[in-house]
Amino acid sequence: MEAIFALVDIFYVSFLGYQAVSVVGLTEAILTILYALAIGLSMGVTATVARRIGEKNPQKANQAAGQALWLGLIVALAVAAMGLWYTADILRFMGADDEVLALGSNYTMIMMCGSVTIVYLFLINAIFRGAGDASVAMRSLWLANGINIVLDPILIFGWGIFPEMGVTGAAVATTIGRGIGVIYQLYHLCGNRGRISLTLRALIPKFHALMALVKVSTGGILQFLVATASWVVLVRIVATYGSAAVAGYTIAIRIVLFTLLPAWGLSNAVATLVGQNLGAGQALRAEQSVWKIAKYNVSFMLSVALILFVFAPYIVSAFSSQQDVMGYAIRCLRYISVGFGFYGLGMVVVQAFNGAGDTMTPTKINFLCFWLVQIPLAYYLATGLLWGPSGVFWAIVIAQSSMTVVGVWLFRRGKWKTQSV
Repeated sequence: MEAIFALVDIFYVSFLGYQAVSVVGLTEAILTILYALAIGLSMGVTATVARRIGEKNPQKANQAAGQALWLGLIVALAVAAMGLWYTADILRFMGADDEVLALGSNYTMIMMCGSVTIVYLFLINAIFRGAGDASVAMRSLWLANGINIVLDPILIFGWGIFPEMGVTGAAVATTIGRGIGVIYQLYHLCGNRGRISLTLRALIPKFHALMALVKVSTGGILQFLVATASWVVLVRIVATYGSAAVAGYTIAIRIVLFTLLPAWGLSNAVATLVGQNLGAGQALRAEQSVWKIAKYNVSFMLSVALILFVFAPYIVSAFSSQQDVMGYAIRCLRYISVGFGFYGLGMVVVQAFNGAGDTMTPTKINFLCFWLVQIPLAYYLATGLLWGPSGVFWAIVIAQSSMTVVGVWLFRRGKWKTQSV
């Protein structure tokens, strides 16, 4: 559901030209750093809440939820300040030319200033998932996306009484949609409808509880910072080949992320199952749940890979009709789909570590596979062997597959079963 925001934005913005798509792509690359912080914190929140629920201690689970909201607010305010004062500098650093800069500065600024909605969508949904109330998380994102889908064309193209805002309208629509989704989350979080019922007492800042949550989340934050910073570097390499290459890469990656949504849902379930089973002293049952979901995930991913590889031209044509953009997008989509079976297994194993509270192991795996393998290999294949953007696409496949192999090996060693939270 989170990936749908960018997918919908790209679909409507594509009618404005590939420069507008590049704006969305570069901004999403910048926001991956924010996503890393939000997802990293979410891993710690899910692990902590799940463990407390497994221990039959709802009061401590509520306390963890309240402290998570304070951490999220601090992160969001810092990102908003950067977006308010340094938007143009950030876009230039990412390789935006003058045309893209003039077109997209407002879009990027609004998205960064509205970062609190992004962070809270992740964090509050992590609370619900850790408690086993994943359906609330799903409904909040359905609501947010539904509003974004309706508002996007209205604000981008200026339908009815609304002014034509262009690519800036996409940012406004997305931020409004996410904001309403957060309000819906808070309504359920503060009610008495689920396993978590947040009270004013739980919202009182407690330094030791904040630090405990930060400690558990640090590995998750580093884990995703390492991964997403690598993606920023990849976008920067692709940007050297022009806005059409960035637009094609952006379209393909958004389609890939969209198709991964069911697989990520299963993987998130692994984190909850592992955390709650370890909290209940059922380590064997936790491991069995991981392998069972891994089997489902790999089967699903192989089916999706076949569809993407065969129908890539038809899928891409829904987002762009420009031949150079389509060429990049089709190649990226087909190359990356080759490794889908590995991705399906890898994401389950990573979430198993996270659910156990062992967020440092995936961090080390990410550093090895993304920074020591993916980035150097992408640069070498793209510039050294003159493969261009195709070299970046193949580097992604190799690095992600390597991450799965290393992750499975470490998981089978079983040290995660003794991780304390």
